[in-house]
Amino acid sequence: MSAVLQTTTPTTDPLAGHRLSLRRFTRNKLAVAGLAVVVLFLLLCFVGPLLYSTDQTHTDLTQVNLAPGGSHPLGTDAVGHDELGRLMYGGQVSLLVGLAAGVLATVIGTLWGAVAGYADGWVDAVMMRIVDAGIAIPALFILLVVSAITTPDTLGLILVLGLVSWLVPSRLVRAETLTLKGRDYVLTLRATGGTHGRAIRRHILPNSVSTIVVAATFQVADAILLVAYVSYLGLGVQPPKTDWGGMLSAGLTAAYSGRWWLIVPPGLAIILVVCAFNAIGDGLRDAFDVRGRG
Repeated sequence: MSAVLQTTTPTTDPLAGHRLSLRRFTRNKLAVAGLAVVVLFLLLCFVGPLLYSTDQTHTDLTQVNLAPGGSHPLGTDAVGHDELGRLMYGGQVSLLVGLAAGVLATVIGTLWGAVAGYADGWVDAVMMRIVDAGIAIPALFILLVVSAITTPDTLGLILVLGLVSWLVPSRLVRAETLTLKGRDYVLTLRATGGTHGRAIRRHILPNSVSTIVVAATFQVADAILLVAYVSYLGLGVQPPKTDWGGMLSAGLTAAYSGRWWLIVPPGLAIILVVCAFNAIGDGLRDAFDVRGRG
């Protein structure tokens, strides 16, 4: 009898859910390909300059507008900068700003949405009306106004993008919080004297991780696009710094002269990285979807 009981007693593995999510993610070939693309560009932009060193500060008028080949695999621009080195250098700004702004927006949106959804009543109504008013104003318009008032640097772009991009994550986390706050474990904590802050920290936020992670990946993609928009209009980081949007802006007129190498590489980089983050977000959403687990 003891042997039968021993073989039929269920065992719980706290890591089983994580392993299942990982398996579901790896089965999504598009998401895995997106992750590979992101890792490749991170290595290219942050490790590549250590192996392929170029001068992106001083001009060299003897190497202007050279076609790809020889010592310049992607050619040179109108002031003699190596385009491959420029692509790496600009990618550092685009990826750094996109990742940092996406994380900042997700953190702000998560805290705002969790408090609004848990508080409910008039507090929720006031907080979400602020969100609705913010969503009604295009983020690009706010960025253009701020960029016209001041000259943004990398840190300034991160702060501005983070402060205009947290609205959508806040709505997602609020919806998740409204579902979770009625669960038995939250009600039990409140009945035993637990504070609202502890309920949010111990139960609401940990059980909203899947929503938060998925939202963060899409926020990073959106932030990279917004940086490209602003820089394309000439209101991004100022020379000698650049990003992929600034490279597109600088190479647009040259493209009509047949110098395609000034616009194709940064354009492809933006498309690939944004699509990669979106694919990762889709893969994470499917991996955390408990309705699809079996």
